[in-house]
Amino acid sequence: MDTKYNINVLKSAQLIAQNSTHVHIPVDAIDRAARITMENMKQRHYSTKTWNEHELQPKTLDASAIDWIFLVDILNFSFWSDLDTSDTCKPHPGRYTIQFHDKPYTGYWSLCAAINRALEQGIPMTSPSYYATASDEELESIFKSDTQEQIPLMKERKAVMREAGQVLLEKFDGSFVNCIRQARQSASALLLLLTQHFPSFRDIHTFEGHQVAILKRAQILIADIWACFDGQGYGEFHDIDTITMFADYRVPQSLYSLGVLKYSHDLMTKLEKQEILPSGSREEIEIRGNSIWAVELIVRRIKEIDPNTNVNAILIDFYIWDTAKELQDQMIVPIHRTRSIFY
Repeated sequence: MDTKYNINVLKSAQLIAQNSTHVHIPVDAIDRAARITMENMKQRHYSTKTWNEHELQPKTLDASAIDWIFLVDILNFSFWSDLDTSDTCKPHPGRYTIQFHDKPYTGYWSLCAAINRALEQGIPMTSPSYYATASDEELESIFKSDTQEQIPLMKERKAVMREAGQVLLEKFDGSFVNCIRQARQSASALLLLLTQHFPSFRDIHTFEGHQVAILKRAQILIADIWACFDGQGYGEFHDIDTITMFADYRVPQSLYSLGVLKYSHDLMTKLEKQEILPSGSREEIEIRGNSIWAVELIVRRIKEIDPNTNVNAILIDFYIWDTAKELQDQMIVPIHRTRSIFY
């Protein structure tokens, strides 16, 4: 098997954290963050079952759920809006929105709502044979906004869908289920298959002369399957704890508020001015890599405090992301702005 791609996200994150100049993890803040996170997760009874509670998530645990999760996570990128303001981080009312069952959805949930709406309309949206060959007009109609602002990177989304659909049709008999079976209940094996066969999942960059893996969408795909099936059936992975947190733009914002990330004056100025950080730039890689390592340190500290706590980086990421969405208008630092298919 070709192993030219680095898929060791944790080692990559440690290397980034040890060589960062714009982002810093205050080690003395880890204990407090760990205790706050542990207590809040216990109060909210946070577990894999929490994933299934949202009304838009799949409710039938079969191959159709795998088809849904795969499509969602090949498209799970770049939902921040140009309309959102940097001073409060409060979402703009005119941002990209999907109305579904008389309820407006924005951000990641707008993607889920658009797909579910299409399925209700009889469009085989989650079938690789459909999205591999659907016309531009068909796909654009499915994701058409109910506000003036349209979904970012639509051209790239169409390309990603067609590419992934063709790979599934040509190499996995038209179903991601066969990719899961080939991994033999190994999250790391599935991660390698994703990076080998699906180019859009190769969230791999160069930092200090080293190849570093972030792999946000590939990892969250595996985590979503694990959570949806509660670690059983298609979701059974004997090495699920090798999956790290998913370095996007929302979780780092929340980690900063927790006090486990600190930014240089120059980086903070760029964020406050809403400057675009190019994908693969040093500042962007430092934010994402340090986020992964900070969550790893929180996980380790929680396990030291209470060895019986059932926790991993996935559950902490889910909890922090949900919290960030709930409190997004109270965050003390703006999100970093990077337009990328990787997150």
